[in-house]
Amino acid sequence: MAEHNRRRKPPGTSPGVPVLTAEALPPRIHGIRFTPDALEEKDLTGGQECAAFAAGGAVVWLDIQGLADLDLLRSLGETFRLHPLAVEDVVSLGQRPKADDYDTHIFVIARMPEAGDPLTTDQTSLFVGPTFLLTFQERYGDCLDPVRERLRRGKGLLRRSGPDYLAYAIIDAIVDAFFPVLETYGEKLEALENDVVERPTRRVLHGIHAAKRDLLTLRRAVWPVRDAVNSLIRGENELMTPSTRVYLRDCYDHSVQILDMVETYRELAAGLMDIYITSLSQRLNEVMKVLTIISTIFIPLTFIAGVYGMNFDFMPELRWRYGYPLIMGAMAVLGLLMVWYFYRKGWIGESEPPASGRKKRGGAPPGGSPRHPARERQDAPVSPASPDNVR
Repeated sequence: MAEHNRRRKPPGTSPGVPVLTAEALPPRIHGIRFTPDALEEKDLTGGQECAAFAAGGAVVWLDIQGLADLDLLRSLGETFRLHPLAVEDVVSLGQRPKADDYDTHIFVIARMPEAGDPLTTDQTSLFVGPTFLLTFQERYGDCLDPVRERLRRGKGLLRRSGPDYLAYAIIDAIVDAFFPVLETYGEKLEALENDVVERPTRRVLHGIHAAKRDLLTLRRAVWPVRDAVNSLIRGENELMTPSTRVYLRDCYDHSVQILDMVETYRELAAGLMDIYITSLSQRLNEVMKVLTIISTIFIPLTFIAGVYGMNFDFMPELRWRYGYPLIMGAMAVLGLLMVWYFYRKGWIGESEPPASGRKKRGGAPPGGSPRHPARERQDAPVSPASPDNVR
């Protein structure tokens, strides 16, 4: 929470005035200028060089990683006529994903997952204009290399489309980057599920808490993206062409699918916490049962020892030669009889019956495994013409 607060500018600051945070990194600018037949890449150093690179009729993508240069940000704002409120949101880290329409350009904020312990998300800001696309990232490195490679190869629609389709490709790459992260957490939750049943230790408890925290971070990053993509689909700005809106529907479907997975894993993590508490209670019950059985066995033995420890003169066993071994033998036999009785009642040494002695349920075919309705539905062939199969 303290890190999140450091990303906010001081209260009462004038709107539209960008304020840097202490964790901002020096900017690295990479420019890509392309037409259907040509592509040019170049590392740029300042606002004037960016303006010169953007001049002409080609589509320009300026990727800025690092936000520690306000002069560069102001220069790009003046060159591309960016709205001051949008420029302010670029350096105000911790923003909620959204999509704003400023007539001359579209401003989109998304959050890119960054694997780590704990899991974090980096803010990525996009400005979509008539002939330009600006992306601002708070840290170095991203998941957009496949988009750059598609531009270099010149195959597909990227080189033949405008900045809106390039923006869709970037947003789609960011959304798809959540899938491998969720697969990792699915495996982690499966391992925690095994540990919480067999070895419910403090390490398992810390793992469950870390998974719940990271899943909450993913939910905060994915939930608003769905609304932002939906607003792009339903918007009326001519910068987002109808053909690109069709592809954005696929991106919207991916965000909904990711959100469903996040909610499922969150419910599973909450269930693991309940299983952990139940496992601890069961272990405590097992310990208490063992201690109770031991105490119950020693109650009559303690009674016998107490009776013959009174040492009254009229007790004939005190002077009998075989009195001591007889009493000790009787106490041993009594203890063994109580252990045998507890075992027969199933209070100790309880175990599941062997598999061969269990009664089969359901209509499993001979020599085969029982039929699983959910698995049958999952393995059932789907018609290729179904719209759910078209990506």
